[in-house]
Amino acid sequence: MSLLERLNNDMKQAMKNKEKDKLTVIRMVKASLQNEAIKLQVSELSENDELTVLSREVKQRKDSLLEFEKAGREDLVDKLKAELVILEEYLPKQLTEEELSTIVKETIAEVNASSKSDMGKVMAALMPKVKGKADGGHVNRIVQQHLS
Repeated sequence: MSLLERLNNDMKQAMKNKEKDKLTVIRMVKASLQNEAIKLQVSELSENDELTVLSREVKQRKDSLLEFEKAGREDLVDKLKAELVILEEYLPKQLTEEELSTIVKETIAEVNASSKSDMGKVMAALMPKVKGKADGGHVNRIVQQHLS
């Protein structure tokens, strides 16, 4: 089942169950997916493109969450945390620290990286492997640990 079909099914269910917050988040994600399809001039997004859009939505909310926490806006913090929980249902299962570390070690060996100056090569080869399954900042920190 594609992401769009899943979103449509969940949207109908949220309407039936009168879950306003979930309905709002699903509509926002659907709008983002449609906007991306228009931008790319395609009728249907690939799974990879859908994952990119979802990851972008999660990242935006995490960034906003940090800003709202700094500003002491607990009302908005709670709202964003609830949105993140809903969005993360649609992301692939996240990699554990050990799984991510293993993939990083394999990728470092593949590109023959030896120092921090090879960081770009490692990240370029690694990110497609973990797309949607791990946060980019977290991946970056692990790569730095292994290259130092």
